[in-house]
Amino acid sequence: MSIAPAEPRDSGNAAVPPNGNGNELVESVASDAPVKRKRRRSTSHLKAVPDTLKMREEFKRAAERYAEGLDKSRPFSKDELEQHSRTLLAEMDMSEEYLGFAMVLIGNFFWKRQFLAIPFERRMLLLPHCLKHAEGCPAEYDEFGLDCETCGACSIADYKVKAEKLGYKVLVAEGSPIVLKIIVGGYIDGILGVACLNVLEKAIDKVLIAGVPSYAIPLHSGDCKNTTLDEAWVWDVLEKYEPLPEPQTASYVPLMRAANRMFGDDFEQLLPRVRSKTPKAAASPLGQTEHIAYDWLANGGKRFRPFITLAAYDAVTGAKSVNGGPGSKQLEVSESVGRVAMAIEAFHKASLVHDDIEDDDLYRYGNETLHRRYGLGTAINVGDYLIGLGYRLVNSARGDIGAEASSDIIERMAAAHVKLCDGQGAEMAWQDAGDLNVTPLDALQIYALKTSPAFEAALYAGLRMGGPVEQYEKMIPAFCRHVGVGFQILNDLNDWRGDDDNKLVAGQDALSLRPTVLLAMALDVADDMQRAEIEELLEDEQVSALKIGRLRRIFEHCGVFDKAEALVAKSRARAESLADEVEPDELRRLLYFLVDTVLADNEPEPQPHPDVLVSLPIAAPV
Repeated sequence: MSIAPAEPRDSGNAAVPPNGNGNELVESVASDAPVKRKRRRSTSHLKAVPDTLKMREEFKRAAERYAEGLDKSRPFSKDELEQHSRTLLAEMDMSEEYLGFAMVLIGNFFWKRQFLAIPFERRMLLLPHCLKHAEGCPAEYDEFGLDCETCGACSIADYKVKAEKLGYKVLVAEGSPIVLKIIVGGYIDGILGVACLNVLEKAIDKVLIAGVPSYAIPLHSGDCKNTTLDEAWVWDVLEKYEPLPEPQTASYVPLMRAANRMFGDDFEQLLPRVRSKTPKAAASPLGQTEHIAYDWLANGGKRFRPFITLAAYDAVTGAKSVNGGPGSKQLEVSESVGRVAMAIEAFHKASLVHDDIEDDDLYRYGNETLHRRYGLGTAINVGDYLIGLGYRLVNSARGDIGAEASSDIIERMAAAHVKLCDGQGAEMAWQDAGDLNVTPLDALQIYALKTSPAFEAALYAGLRMGGPVEQYEKMIPAFCRHVGVGFQILNDLNDWRGDDDNKLVAGQDALSLRPTVLLAMALDVADDMQRAEIEELLEDEQVSALKIGRLRRIFEHCGVFDKAEALVAKSRARAESLADEVEPDELRRLLYFLVDTVLADNEPEPQPHPDVLVSLPIAAPV
């Protein structure tokens, strides 16, 4: 999240045509004159912590009073939280520099009562290792972070020992990308965290909008060395437990957990093995295909598309799961609904197998791609197997959801599959041609075909299982197109920002002559010398830091990073304008949540110590 002026969500965006083919996204951006790229806006001036305890306590009391009047029936978005914080600053006549601090405190008091209602054994205490004494710290890292329980040289041990005696799960680690994974895995329901404002800013995006009760104690500085905090603020909540009769705030956590559990504890029940029931059978020639396919389907990935299906179904059937609160009992999903959601993931995983082959990618989910592990023929066969498995899963649900609904979902999935192949085929044809005539519109159309269909099939399936979808027929493809295109552009930007989830080299897609919108926009405005240099760089098959740096310099001079960020903003605005018109309210809130989640523009996070957390028994994130 960037702490910057928020854009309100209202029908003001409705004047922008929401259902174009992508051309409206580039008409005002790709034609701009080349500009030197500006640095991404710094928000450090908005993250000051008051210097004195008196002033911090005054802020705390004011935030608590302000939060008392907030509607707690649903989590607020990051933009809404920012607006509330600016209102609080105005009421206190305080400088904008304390915006980040105010956001944390308002979030605290929005969630405090619900956090205190969580039993100790369902809470996590997250501590930063920058609280340790940098010089002479004797603690070693283990798989759970710093092993500092027996040290006593700094305040970490005091909190850690007390929290663990109460029943908390405790992590002493950086910031932490894994927290939501642990929540989705079902291990905890709430977080008590100590961190600097830079880290808490990122946590708001990932945790707060999902509906996770959290309470944060800001560090006094973000210099990551021998920093301090208000220790009384930790003890104020660490040892308190005050049960509530019922949850106050809606949460997507139960649905995230249900989507995750389908590929864990519920996997064999939803998708019983036929030819690989035993290790011996799995190793046999007849059992190997099923075994590899099941393993690929069950492991790796964020389960986000199955979550969309479950959440859409819940939204149009009373939203009982969302309104149950994050700590509600384990959500039971009917086998038929679960199998349809699993089919969405099967189609997605099949497309990844084939996409990795076509692009000759080396890694997926941190492991070697299937065609490198098992050979090209086996990987193609496993992908084809997963496609057949997906259709069989949907058909198996027809007894409960109805034959007509099952048929409609299969038809929509087939259409999505065709679009995906059209997009992938266009990309390969352009690469094979080896010329540089791709336009921004070409790239966006390929994006729409490659990325949007999976979102569309997932959303449609959930809505169709809940009943007729005539009123959503136009909205579904238009909304998913804008979200999908924005997601793919963000993926391109992250390729240059150092996001190495599946990439090992920055700028890899552009250097592989894939039709990224960044490359297309650079070619669209480059002068003759720049175009000649781009051609030279792309003709050289060797990837090097020097090549990446030269291409980055051209992109910056042509202003393509800023233009791409503007395209993402337009995609977000158009998706939100479509959501504004949707009923019921639960579905509209889900669409906003999808926009916030899919189009979250996060800077790369600091990587934890390499020995930290590698063996935690946690599930994949949503």
